[in-house]
Amino acid sequence: MEVTEGFLREVGLSAMPEGERRAFLDYVQEELEVRVGEEIAAGMTEEKMREFEAAKTDEETEKWLNENKPNYRELVEKTVRELKEEISRNRDKILA
Repeated sequence: MEVTEGFLREVGLSAMPEGERRAFLDYVQEELEVRVGEEIAAGMTEEKMREFEAAKTDEETEKWLNENKPNYRELVEKTVRELKEEISRNRDKILA
């Protein structure tokens, strides 16, 4: 998933100053990738981790995920939803 300007509207941060938007979106994208990665890695063996890390292309990664983490898309959706809720709860602090 790519975090875009629409994400800011969804979490109530459309008033974020223009100069801060890109840095915040980059931060959220990185945080999302870390959290999804942690979800994928949970309970994975060393061998499975090596297989996953060996994927070189998006297609190889997608194939591996479909075979080894068939609930991958649900994990991503859940993680995005949780991150949106967290940011929405803290929007006043973020905008301050």
